[in-house]
Amino acid sequence: MWFKNLIIYRFTQPFDISAEELAEKLAEHPFRPCGSQEISRTGFVSPIGEQGDLVHAAGGYTMVCSKKQQRVLPAAAVNEAVEDKVKAIEADEGRKVGRKEQQQIKEELVITMLPKAFTRSSRLYAYFAPKEGHLIVNSSSVTAAEELLVNLREALGSLPVVPAASKSIPQQVMTNWLKHQETDSDFVLGQECELRDPGEDGGIIRCKNQDLSAENIINHLEEGMLVSKLAIISSAGIECIVDENLTVKRLKFGDMIQEKADAEEPDTAAQQFDVDFTIMTLELANFIRSLYALFGGEDTNYAI
Repeated sequence: MWFKNLIIYRFTQPFDISAEELAEKLAEHPFRPCGSQEISRTGFVSPIGEQGDLVHAAGGYTMVCSKKQQRVLPAAAVNEAVEDKVKAIEADEGRKVGRKEQQQIKEELVITMLPKAFTRSSRLYAYFAPKEGHLIVNSSSVTAAEELLVNLREALGSLPVVPAASKSIPQQVMTNWLKHQETDSDFVLGQECELRDPGEDGGIIRCKNQDLSAENIINHLEEGMLVSKLAIISSAGIECIVDENLTVKRLKFGDMIQEKADAEEPDTAAQQFDVDFTIMTLELANFIRSLYALFGGEDTNYAI
């Protein structure tokens, strides 16, 4: 299970719950399919597969997985059913159906239609890194990550985390990198960026597969635009896009890292998962440390 995005949270106090205790707490909040009248339901499942443990632990890191099931009830289908119902009432009773009554009809139809609606499911993975004081979520959506935190807090009773932050302002640092075409020895610039005008109009310029040292890009920076997203490549071969909130997107692990996993030749899918998880967490520990160093270090003043 190789993460493709990273939203990083910092524990404000030590996380000392063991893998066994964590599994016990999550077992009280397992995933169950939606009931006939439920729009969505979320619970915890095994990161490895349906028959695996709810927590996968290796090397001091523990992975968890949340599964969400939603009933798909298209707005167009609901609106069409409401329209048909309203027309039938007006034709049969010879009167105009008001807005309040239409809303009531809609609510009744939703209740009727929900049990017949298709469902779709999604999984969200995260892992605890107590040595580094981090909780790392495999998502590019802050909304989805925060929903996972809510579910974890419900299961654990508390989860003292805040979004990890750097000591320097990311936009200013990335803008300076691009202006001077340098980061440090651990990273080089990629070929993608997003520039934003800090003014009221907020113009945006997106550059992809471009030479970021081109004169026109530098001119935009000289005119006051700031870098809000930037492609970078680590010396270990990890490629990604970093945004102004230090969310890591489109994460790619290079061939040298993948070769480490391939060299193990495990016998089962579960063993392969364990190998991948072990290698990934070790690589990401170094990557995240180096990434925050680029931005002046991680701001941990709020940590106890």
